[in-house]
Amino acid sequence: MPASFCRACLFVLCFVSRERIFMTDPRFISGSSGLTRLDYKTLWLATLGGVLEFYDFIIFVFFATTIGELFFPPGAPDWVQQFQAFGVFAVGYFVRPLGGIIMAHAGDLRGRKRMFTFSIFLMGLSTFGIGLLPTYATLGPLAPICLLLLRIGQGAAVGGEVPGAWVFVSEHVPRSRVGIACGLLTAGLTAGILLGSLVATGLNQWMPAEQLTNYGWRIAFVLGGAFGLISVYLRRLLAETPVFVELKARRALAAELPLKAVVRDYRPAIVVSALLTWLLSAAIVVIILMTPALFEKAYHVPRLESLQANCLATLALTAGVILVGWLTDRFGPAAVLLAGCPLFGIAAYLLYAGVRTNPALLMPLYALAGLTVGIVAVVPYVMINAFPAWIRFTGVSFSYNIAYAVFGGITPLIVSWLLHFDLLAPAHYIGAVCLLGFGIGIVLFSSSRRAD
Repeated sequence: MPASFCRACLFVLCFVSRERIFMTDPRFISGSSGLTRLDYKTLWLATLGGVLEFYDFIIFVFFATTIGELFFPPGAPDWVQQFQAFGVFAVGYFVRPLGGIIMAHAGDLRGRKRMFTFSIFLMGLSTFGIGLLPTYATLGPLAPICLLLLRIGQGAAVGGEVPGAWVFVSEHVPRSRVGIACGLLTAGLTAGILLGSLVATGLNQWMPAEQLTNYGWRIAFVLGGAFGLISVYLRRLLAETPVFVELKARRALAAELPLKAVVRDYRPAIVVSALLTWLLSAAIVVIILMTPALFEKAYHVPRLESLQANCLATLALTAGVILVGWLTDRFGPAAVLLAGCPLFGIAAYLLYAGVRTNPALLMPLYALAGLTVGIVAVVPYVMINAFPAWIRFTGVSFSYNIAYAVFGGITPLIVSWLLHFDLLAPAHYIGAVCLLGFGIGIVLFSSSRRAD
């Protein structure tokens, strides 16, 4: 671990630890209240929408090569078309902060449910539009422009969906069940990634390459768009959160621009939320999204085996986030970070070192790593409790989306560059962010002791 990195982490954590910002929130106090039938209904509908919305957002990457061939000028080298397609995909990440901030602003002033429903409507409409969009052969230069605009719509939608969903479910359930609620919802998001992988794999297996290029790829987008629009109706069955209803009744909504209050008064909360989002983005990007390709190119693992192991790891992650959510309710976020971050780091090293020496260990080691990635479920719990209700949506959305755009964007570049020096570079990177998460766990533990 570079000494400069450790010193930087220590400086940030010391700065944050001056503020007693988390453990004083009553949601950290244990309680015995269980989930009601209405709570389960809310969690089910919210999680289902999260599955479909993340499917819509991620399905683009599985057909990037085909999209590059169809929507950009013919005759360009394959790498140029692929670069253009992935560039459009990346735009979805870059616009997430803007879409998230705008939706969060409205969510804090007009209601969580309204924005929670609008985000999935925008995602469904954008995805449906991509599935029906004429190609370059028909529209000419307008085709990539329209594709870009629709991808911007997807990015803006997911920027409001993820933090909005966390806030929505956390304000519906009892305080002692916020962790499991966030865990279940996060499981839905990871299940959306898995669903996209399965649909793409199925279409590639069942359809000849020519049919897939002509119309088969559209099936994935039209299907996702249709499900998204159905989810709009389902979310209309949800009730506004009791927290927002109470704020509105007491006329305690934000009297100024919510973002202004967040940036001015809650900087330590922003810092901790952003650093934890770094942990989250690194875990998902490196272990779940990058590892199959890294194993194929650097370790010469067959592509099919890497993809199969990735599906198993994603299933393990889905279980892991639920488990971590339950543990967070039971023991608190500090204890979970202090125990979970070392386990995650060890699992990452076992995965890369083990597969390098014995490829037969791919399946069990990847599943173990996927399970420990479940530590990311503690991130929304901490962020939700870091901001007061009247600016919570904006605080979570701003911190999460800005940090994810930055760290989610630089992580593949850093890991790819470090691979030139060491094949264990992905594990080293994960080890670094685990050290950061462990340090935040110490800060939270110290803060809770002072609060007591």
